[in-house]
Amino acid sequence: MFELVHFTVNSASIANVYGLANITIGYFDIILAYIVAIIVSIIIALILKVPLIPSDRYSFDVSAIYPTPIFAIGILSLFLVLNYTFAFNGLLLAVIIGVCSALFVKYLFYYIFPAPSEGEDINE
Repeated sequence: MFELVHFTVNSASIANVYGLANITIGYFDIILAYIVAIIVSIIIALILKVPLIPSDRYSFDVSAIYPTPIFAIGILSLFLVLNYTFAFNGLLLAVIIGVCSALFVKYLFYYIFPAPSEGEDINE
């Protein structure tokens, strides 16, 4: 299924050190890893007191529903495309990514993606 890295790494001992063993995981394991990453990211964001939904519909406020699981899904899919599942068919990696994405949204999101100024017009 994910054979991108298998052809570049020839030795099995090197592949096992970096987690790139030629073990393919099934669709059920992939979907389960995505669901675990989404649920863990939302729960950790709620524990960190990130609001569940933004205060205004068109605001740039972060919430536990919108940017947090999106980052978790994106980072997990990067690892899965690189065939790096780590342990337990990717479930441990999904938990780690879910926690890290919630921490990122809580503490680093506005430093990386600043909100636009409210008083300025971009056409002027």
